[in-house]
Amino acid sequence: MTGNTFGKAFSITTFGESHGGALGVVIDGCVPNLEVDFGLIQRDLARRKPGQSAISTDRKEEDEFEILSGVFEGKTLGTPIAIIVRNKDQKSKDYDTLKDVFRPSHADFTYQEKYGIRDHRGGGRQSARETVSRVIGGSFAKMILNQLGVSIQAYVSQVHTIKVEKPYSELDLVQTEKNMVRCPDLEIAKAMEIAIEKAKLEGDSLGGIISCVIKNVPIGLGEPVFDKINADLGKAMLSINAVKGFELGSGFASVEKKGSELNDSFSIKNGEIGTQSNNSGGIQGGITNGEDIFFKIAFKPVASILKEQESVNLSKEKVTIEIRGRHDACVVPRAVPIVEAMAALVLVDHYLRHAAVKFQPFP
Repeated sequence: MTGNTFGKAFSITTFGESHGGALGVVIDGCVPNLEVDFGLIQRDLARRKPGQSAISTDRKEEDEFEILSGVFEGKTLGTPIAIIVRNKDQKSKDYDTLKDVFRPSHADFTYQEKYGIRDHRGGGRQSARETVSRVIGGSFAKMILNQLGVSIQAYVSQVHTIKVEKPYSELDLVQTEKNMVRCPDLEIAKAMEIAIEKAKLEGDSLGGIISCVIKNVPIGLGEPVFDKINADLGKAMLSINAVKGFELGSGFASVEKKGSELNDSFSIKNGEIGTQSNNSGGIQGGITNGEDIFFKIAFKPVASILKEQESVNLSKEKVTIEIRGRHDACVVPRAVPIVEAMAALVLVDHYLRHAAVKFQPFP
């Protein structure tokens, strides 16, 4: 099975299934002598973990990590870093009735057709629980970015039809972690919570949008043509479970503008070249221009709902199914640290590749 590795100069390879013994990640290309912020890793995992609030799944996982290699006396060695998180609260029997059934809008059918075998317990490798490994890798990427002064802040900007109308520049993003929904507009956040709780009671689910802003980005990250940094960001975000759309800068609204309205004119800011507007979202020609990177990601409603649904089984018979188990009515709040992690992985990978471009030969 290929497709388990992300990144080139800084890469992660993830492994494990939702109801297996553990999930894990191997991080390769991390710089040596990096002081490991163990607290950052655990905080990011806590923001992603199940059972963290009244609106998330009831599965209880502390998601404590174990470092197996690559770190010595609190610093990275420059060798592959292997980390695992053990599963402790699996209830695999909840999935016994789904062994031979294809759940609507899940990867059950496509996975079975592709490989001829699948782990039906909790979705196996297809489960969003795999993202625990991405968050760990992203935490190490953040440690590098923190030394460069780069900050990444994602937040929930929409749940179902409830939206934050203000641009990120008018929001106090510090408020993001002060509510269950991870929305910096506290009034809107309360309305989102009510909507999610209602959907949960009805056995249904809701989708939403996560917005992300990255500040103090170095100029010059990204490779022209196939490895544009916006292309890699798009791939990173679209690889997250349930993501259906990626929009950079002015995004789809750009088609409603004329070139004279949309172009980001250059000017001098504090003695440096910058742009007067940022419709490009901080990226031009696939390369960062020093302005804030801003993008949005659309998540579909969670496919696992408690309502009765029609489907078919392996024998091609029509069946009516009721999905059991513990599921989020809206996964968007828990996806915030995943979005940040994937963004951090892309930025660090391109930063290290950019550093290689400017490498000076030994004297």
